[in-house]
Amino acid sequence: MALATWMGAVLVGCSDDGQDGAGPAAGRGTAHTAAAGRLSVLAQKAADTGSLGVIVRIDRGDGKPVEIARQAAWTKDDHRLAVGDRFRVGSNTKTLTATLVLQQVAEKRIGLDDTVEEWLPGLVKGGGHITVRMLLNHTSGLDDFLLTPEFLPSLTGQEQRTWRPEELLATTPEQDPPTGPGEKYSYSNANYEALGLILEKATGSSLAELIEQRITKPLGMKDSFLATDAAWHAGKRHATGYEPDAKRLKDLLSGTVDLPEGVGFAGPERPGDNIDTTAIDPSWAWAAGGMVSTAQDWQRFLTALTSGRLLPEAQMEQMRTTVDAPEEGGGYGLGLMKVDTPCGTVWGHTGGLPGYSSEIYTDTTGTRSVAVLTVTNFGVKERKAATANKALVDAATCQMLGNPQPSNRTTA
Repeated sequence: MALATWMGAVLVGCSDDGQDGAGPAAGRGTAHTAAAGRLSVLAQKAADTGSLGVIVRIDRGDGKPVEIARQAAWTKDDHRLAVGDRFRVGSNTKTLTATLVLQQVAEKRIGLDDTVEEWLPGLVKGGGHITVRMLLNHTSGLDDFLLTPEFLPSLTGQEQRTWRPEELLATTPEQDPPTGPGEKYSYSNANYEALGLILEKATGSSLAELIEQRITKPLGMKDSFLATDAAWHAGKRHATGYEPDAKRLKDLLSGTVDLPEGVGFAGPERPGDNIDTTAIDPSWAWAAGGMVSTAQDWQRFLTALTSGRLLPEAQMEQMRTTVDAPEEGGGYGLGLMKVDTPCGTVWGHTGGLPGYSSEIYTDTTGTRSVAVLTVTNFGVKERKAATANKALVDAATCQMLGNPQPSNRTTA
């Protein structure tokens, strides 16, 4: 589940300063208003319990969406969070990359059963037995490079280095114990670094060009782009992201990841033993997680995809063919997660980068969508923070699906 695996009042619409705005919710029924009010309370609770700041946007395709931005009081000194803020959507990028690959499959430039060795000779160990399909659904047998000694300083922002995808693939270790290609699901960013290179080779275009030409420009996603450095681009607000300082981080990951003493995120110190990680360069994530977007933009992409507007039916069926992935809440298809929630099945992805985590889903038809964006990634690993954040995501997803929200007894 990307990096995130390990690491008030109703607002309908958003005013320019990101504060609550009275809107037409009351005219849409008291039940709707009450549900949105409960959601707003859950959002503030999540922010105050460790999420620090959350953006919730629900579009049911039947009028003006519900939009909520809540944050811990002290974070307002850094930035007044608004629903339209740009955000690093992390591994949600994988769904976009997979869509580009499947478009090439439909156009018969790439085959799902092509081997990695055919496309990237000598670049991936065992590539003769790994197929494009295995890269897409994380059954390649490749491990991840994220916590390797070579890469960890870049992940935390302690080292300023521009990584090429080929270098990241070279640092990717074997799984321990080794897993053969096609044997089981095991999430790895290395799979999508390889897919980005295959896309560029198959099309002769850069990944950024493909994204603009085939996805963001046709869909009118004006606030979305592939990050090539730490810059956010002028002219648009962006959310401030935070992570625990070195001591809190080590305590959080104790028992799961053995971090070297003193390893922590680079950035200005903030209240509550937090670090401002907004300026950490995410360009290494590239095809695996490099997109900057907004809640509205990404919902526009995801609904276009799941409603069948970006892929032919045959490729959409392949994308929805899942392997068992219980750690993702259900199954994993070709760059698309199937998640079984308390109120029904949804499709989408999660994302996490230093300072940013997100869950963005649609219903089965692509008519309705929900985005929950959180301004910390590792910070929501703390038990109370994780519980409050999950309660918010469950409630938002249920409201998107039009089902009763889970009771406090089951989600708090």
